[in-house]
Amino acid sequence: MNKLDQLKSMTSVVADTGDIEAIRQYQPLDATTNPSLLLKAAALPQYANLLQQSLSKAGADQNSNAVQLASCVDHFGVGIGAEILKIIPGRISTEVDARLSFDTKATLAKARELIELYGKMGVGPERVLIKMASTWEGIQAASILEKEGINCNLTLLFGFSQAVACADAGAYLISPFVGRILDWHKANGSKTEYSAEEDPGVISVSHIYRYYKQHNYNTVVMGASFRNTGEIEQLAGCDRLTISPGLLEELANDNGTIERKLIAGQDSGITERVQENEAQFRLGLNEDAMSTEKLSEGIRNFIKDQRTLETQFAALAKAQ
Repeated sequence: MNKLDQLKSMTSVVADTGDIEAIRQYQPLDATTNPSLLLKAAALPQYANLLQQSLSKAGADQNSNAVQLASCVDHFGVGIGAEILKIIPGRISTEVDARLSFDTKATLAKARELIELYGKMGVGPERVLIKMASTWEGIQAASILEKEGINCNLTLLFGFSQAVACADAGAYLISPFVGRILDWHKANGSKTEYSAEEDPGVISVSHIYRYYKQHNYNTVVMGASFRNTGEIEQLAGCDRLTISPGLLEELANDNGTIERKLIAGQDSGITERVQENEAQFRLGLNEDAMSTEKLSEGIRNFIKDQRTLETQFAALAKAQ
């Protein structure tokens, strides 16, 4: 078997893309999207009709306001998600507007709205994960949504404090970002190159995985944001890994051997269960410069791509 097939035998592989053809080719269990991936998808010819349909469903025209343009993006994201669900057996992750990352009430409203949009397309909540940033407000929203039967994917997760809060909130799944952790350490540390074994992103996700398993959390750990296949191989055995088409291709073309690195129940070196209140969460996040900076940066970048996509919808509406 090639490395991708070997990986699938020990880890659930998820496609980190909105490109339906790539998803069809690599046959992942689930797929994830975000504002940046939606922006890329909007440039693909196969989504031209969906862009027009999203305009119509949102009631957008040349005088559209900010609410209508945001609705266009929601319809577009759900439309792509519904198409992807036709070719994967599992779930699609669809992201809440990142501008709501510090507003629990608004996040709840948007999450319920997205689930309603999926319902109108014949897609039940059991096939959707609602994504939101791992801010305190996002985590509290996830806690409420999980009790309503709406499962959540807590994204932009960089530190242990975030992971602890997500698990205690009962989040269905977390997406710790491996590559972006590595990026920060390369830019701010004493080294510019790391082996896969010493990669700080790999070490962080491995620590979270072992902590969750030792303390019997049900929250799924899904490593994300990979820079190379070495990081992926070091996390073989993780619950799930969401991987870009380029790295999926590299794994599919490599006939080498992958060794399982993460095993539930293995000695984690951790003995105590951590419990956090809001003050402890915020202090822990503040003490971790990398997590604080990458969380803020990630939210800003998602907002930027959201606004760019809204601008494209505005231009499309005016051209009609």
